[in-house]
Amino acid sequence: MTKTMAGIRRRSLLAASAALPLAAPHVRAQPAAVKIGIIQPVTGALAQDGEHGRLGAEIAINEINRGGGIKALGGAQIQMVFGDARSNPEGGVAEVERMQGEGVAAIVGGFASPICLATTQAASRYDIPYIVDVGVSDQIVTRGLKNTFRFAPGFGTVTKTALDNLVAINEAAGKPAQTAVIVHEDGLFGSGMARLLNTQLPERGFRVLETIAHPTPSRDMSNVALRIRALAPDLIIPSSYYGEFVLLARTMQQQRIRPKVGVYAVLNGAASNFRFVREFPDAANNIMDCNHWADPRKPKSAEVRAAAEATGRFWLYNIPLNYSCVRLLADAIERAGSTDRARITEALAASSFADHIMPYGPTKFENGQNMGARPVNTQVQGGDIKLIFPREFADAQPVFPAA
Repeated sequence: MTKTMAGIRRRSLLAASAALPLAAPHVRAQPAAVKIGIIQPVTGALAQDGEHGRLGAEIAINEINRGGGIKALGGAQIQMVFGDARSNPEGGVAEVERMQGEGVAAIVGGFASPICLATTQAASRYDIPYIVDVGVSDQIVTRGLKNTFRFAPGFGTVTKTALDNLVAINEAAGKPAQTAVIVHEDGLFGSGMARLLNTQLPERGFRVLETIAHPTPSRDMSNVALRIRALAPDLIIPSSYYGEFVLLARTMQQQRIRPKVGVYAVLNGAASNFRFVREFPDAANNIMDCNHWADPRKPKSAEVRAAAEATGRFWLYNIPLNYSCVRLLADAIERAGSTDRARITEALAASSFADHIMPYGPTKFENGQNMGARPVNTQVQGGDIKLIFPREFADAQPVFPAA
């Protein structure tokens, strides 16, 4: 073969090689996202609570994804499938049906008891594991639904804690409070609370002068305030959502109606709410509440609060509760090593999760209720919300009488 022919053949081989497709480098496939349903009422009367609940979930999801996602699933990212319950049970159920169609692995949220009662029932038809964030009605966890887990305490636990602490505060002050008027919203949450209070207050030495119900939403609290004036109780014990209690407190302030000893709220939508404190400081001053709250001893609480306030929002208990619930769910998925709903449900039932920011011990579910959950007592003092119980992390002493 001549040099010329060899050169031509060599050039032909090179050209043919160049025409062949290059082998693609090995690229590891990105694991499928883990879809988690978040249900909150972000329109309607409960929109403020719903928006803050959604924010808490978002902070947790972003934190988990930045930290490498669900490691047991190859770093799978969590994808929020959000649903607006529209402040009513029907809206919540419609969102569960949509989420079933989108293939969510689990659901978190609900907020209001009627919404949670309906959405957990709807989710049980599809065996979707469901973590209730607030939903204080104990009916939610007494129906034997294997898919339902409530992270926070119910109103039975909260009422007992609230009244035990009230007795301690009252006795330390020389028992200035002997009579009370109960004011409550007329739904599942408020009515159930009122029944418990009517049973337990007399057992602790308090006389209930009257129990006053009101609808949600309410636009006028004048009649309620006038009735309180006529009864002249030592204590007012309100269990209402945000808008209604703010309206009542402002109406009482405008009409210069004051209980003799003070306002001692139980699971009140405004009394442990920085928006109320900032916007109506005089009406809010010295009001006590027994409610959900983050543990101020935990450094992560301050980080989550800073992240929330950086968005221009107020610090509400909905944020740390939903943050913690999403972290709880992520922990269960990690331990399950799967998005299979049955395996996640099993992992939740066996949970000992402690990486939350609530004043709880490790999570332990019995019949769907976290037995480690407990409420705290707060009081508005000097334009701030102070913790007065439990004593191990209280940052203020009760002002009592507060009127």
